Amino acid sequence: MTEPGRNISHLSASSINNYLECGLQYRFSKLDKLPPEMTPGNLIYGATIHKVVAEFYQTRKEGGNLPLPEMLEKFEQYWREAAEDQPDILYSEGKDFQTLLNEGLELLKVFYTHLPDDNFQVLAVEQPFQLTPENFHIPIIGIFDLVEEDDSGTIIVSDLKTSSRAYSSTEIDKNLQLTLYQLAVKHDGYHDREIILRLDCLIKTKKPRFEQYYTFRTPEDEHRLLKKIGKVCEGITRGVFIPMDTSWRCPNCVYKSYCDSWFSE
Repeated sequence: MTEPGRNISHLSASSINNYLECGLQYRFSKLDKLPPEMTPGNLIYGATIHKVVAEFYQTRKEGGNLPLPEMLEKFEQYWREAAEDQPDILYSEGKDFQTLLNEGLELLKVFYTHLPDDNFQVLAVEQPFQLTPENFHIPIIGIFDLVEEDDSGTIIVSDLKTSSRAYSSTEIDKNLQLTLYQLAVKHDGYHDREIILRLDCLIKTKKPRFEQYYTFRTPEDEHRLLKKIGKVCEGITRGVFIPMDTSWRCPNCVYKSYCDSWFSE
């Protein structure tokens, strides 16, 4: 393994969370750029769900409607292209290609039938953003899953998640990515508008569910996030990468052998 570089070109919500959850995994993936031992099935699955839902909203943005049968057909097509007969995919216990195919179809049915008829205007779908806050030397990048506007002119910024459980109110109110979305959407020209944040959650329980959680952020929340990001930058540039080897994520970590080697050095 090479020594980690001390200079970083950018950060994102996922890389910030990655560093906070396990600094050593961040180093392996972002700085050492080591190839993962396996590809998590849930990662491909979530990306496939995202792709289909994005097409649903893009069609709505263009004034049309993507019918449910077409959504299901697209999901199966994209899932087969991404995961069928791929030996390097690591599935969670009790899961495989077929079970995730079936779960995805059921989740999309729930999404389609339980989506509120709110008549929001779709402004952007899968739109990249970049901002460099004051006193920061690197940009923060990301992608808005969905930006909408209601009849009163309020901006609604949404993040889509697939999860095995519902989110608690604390998790929603402290969600780092949603706070970053608010900073970014203000930077993109909506600083003078009321902004509401939403987490759209497709929950992979025995009986699939679709839940929407609304929240908001205060200037203090924004300040706390920027303070945290500043410390993440400081830790990375100083080469501080603390392993979190007691995390529930460890058994399915795609850098496990690298981690074991690091500990044995």
